[in-house]
Amino acid sequence: MKICIIGTGYVGLTAGACFSNLGHEVICIDIDSTKILNLSKGILPIYEPKLDELVRFNVLNKRLQFTTDIKNALQGSKVCFIAVGTPQNDDGSCDLNCVLSTANLIAEIINEYKVIVLKSTVPVGTTEKIREIIKNVTNIEFDVVANPEFLRQGEAVRDFLEPDRIIIGTDSKKAMKVMEEVYKPITPDFKKMIFMDFKSAEMTKYAANSFLATKISFINEIANLCEKTGANIKYVKEGMSADTRIGNKFFSSGIGYGGSCFPKDIKALINMSKKFDYDLNIISSVQKVNECQKKLFVDKILKKFNYNISGMTFAIWGLSFKPNTSDIREAPSVDVINMLLSYNAKINVFDPKAMDNIKKIFKNKINYYTDKYDSLKDSDGLLLLTEWSEFKNLDFDKIKLLLKRPIIFDARNLYQKEKLLKHKFEYFGIGT
Repeated sequence: MKICIIGTGYVGLTAGACFSNLGHEVICIDIDSTKILNLSKGILPIYEPKLDELVRFNVLNKRLQFTTDIKNALQGSKVCFIAVGTPQNDDGSCDLNCVLSTANLIAEIINEYKVIVLKSTVPVGTTEKIREIIKNVTNIEFDVVANPEFLRQGEAVRDFLEPDRIIIGTDSKKAMKVMEEVYKPITPDFKKMIFMDFKSAEMTKYAANSFLATKISFINEIANLCEKTGANIKYVKEGMSADTRIGNKFFSSGIGYGGSCFPKDIKALINMSKKFDYDLNIISSVQKVNECQKKLFVDKILKKFNYNISGMTFAIWGLSFKPNTSDIREAPSVDVINMLLSYNAKINVFDPKAMDNIKKIFKNKINYYTDKYDSLKDSDGLLLLTEWSEFKNLDFDKIKLLLKRPIIFDARNLYQKEKLLKHKFEYFGIGT
């Protein structure tokens, strides 16, 4: 099937690469000509495991193309995915300008029956709004579909090709058949496809992300209480997650969630609820706990040094909001660095993929290292903020020699406290 995807950001690019790898003919569209040229050469603007391989392979095999020509791309396709950005407004609501302007553009150039699929995360009611926009401009038959994405950064390719479910919001049997054809290579028996109305599909995305964020904030609250009572969150988590009703996914204590989805979606959901005169008390508390978690972590550092860290140097390992991505949007590292700088501390940083992005924010205010061990030299402590795999198996004797003070602040509970104590380190985790 011929598919076009408007928007070559994280969602659009992943969808384009994966759909083409499934055998569809895909053309991805973006207004940024430089970006399109680079993508055509296999040069990606983001880091995502396996994505670059899929892009290059399918471009080479002529199943994946990139263009700025939306008219020819749309008119030559049967299905058009809208995957443009929905950035956050100051009040937490979604900025729908790109989505709505894309709908207007589609309305002007549509030439025959199409299925218009909204992949972007949008407030409830947006899919219907898109349908009305197009309907008011053209008499050509079309259908709209709400098809929210559930991609984890660092696992996006696998999540797309091996999904738990595929949500399809539509009131058209014709569109249902088309979407079954689109996703048939992933789910030949269609069992992973769940059909529902527009509004329920849109709400499902927000509800799912908010629930996962709630699990994170919940275990962080329990971890904070563990520190005060003397309990160990690692044992508590093990005991709780053994209950199959609870499970262990998104249930690790730490410095809180970040990224482009959870913070934005929770704020958007809270904003949406206010428009319907309903208070989301649990979700609002989830947001509050997450913000406090970063401050509590920095307070551990300040308390250790009697709230006087002026002139001291700290090495930070891990800058991306999670492993296997270069994304630093809403990353706890940004807040932690800003707080430490406000106390006149010096910062050395290392991350396998996020260094260029962090440089755009802090420029020459902090020091950058291409080797993790080099960043430790003469530092007064190591702060582990992202649990990259290369931080797991370490030479702790070497670390101890390089650090001025053998102190580790572990924001992800990556290390075993008992092991570090044997190496004569001072260790500060979350809830341990």
